[in-house]
Amino acid sequence: MQINKIQIEAFEANLEIAREKLALLTWGNASAYDAASGLMAIKPSGVAYADLTPEKMVVMHVASGEILPVSELKPSSDTATHRALYRAFPGIGGIVHTHSHRATAWAQAGVDLPCLGTTHADYFYGSVPCTPPMTEEEIHGSTSNTDGYEHNTGEVIIRTFRERNIDPLQIPAVLVHGHAPFVWGIDAAGAVHNAIVLEEIAGMALATLTIHAQTTAISQHLLDRHFLRKHGSGAYYGQKNAS
Repeated sequence: MQINKIQIEAFEANLEIAREKLALLTWGNASAYDAASGLMAIKPSGVAYADLTPEKMVVMHVASGEILPVSELKPSSDTATHRALYRAFPGIGGIVHTHSHRATAWAQAGVDLPCLGTTHADYFYGSVPCTPPMTEEEIHGSTSNTDGYEHNTGEVIIRTFRERNIDPLQIPAVLVHGHAPFVWGIDAAGAVHNAIVLEEIAGMALATLTIHAQTTAISQHLLDRHFLRKHGSGAYYGQKNAS
């Protein structure tokens, strides 16, 4: 993949999360990853969305963290989290991190986002998990590693999925306890799409539980029907030859 291509993908994803009001000010970042080359492009740290260009996207090797000399800007402070997830979750090609209002509220509450309806089930095969709180050691990281906290954020996400036997391709999002969501997809555009959905279903769940606090998750039968008709081996939603 040409370096400029992943820069464009990352640039467009970052513009979209701002356009969709998932990221206010500079509260978010998006990255694009090409598994064949092992390269990732990510938003530069602290740069306003209006000031972004494809050329400003920082490109690096995911495995080593080595930055290519295509941008003079520093990468997002969350870069180490993105790198950890790309290494651990094969098949993902884009990650979005925001502090979107409703999804972040669930993260701050420290609870899973339950699957209360079919809108949720169309995209996520069950509850969106919330990680455990990070420990003092995980937060402070290593004195010799300035991105220890961000790397450990990724490790907490990975451990949550592995310990709970969650497939990251079936539930492409997580709520980091006390922090905010990280969402991914097969590419950067897919990650943005999933982030939009996550924010909407977080609001729906909040409204549902406000109306009726004892609402429970939908049945496994209904969850299976809605998720698998779009994502299963026998999926039949949409057009076969849609471009």
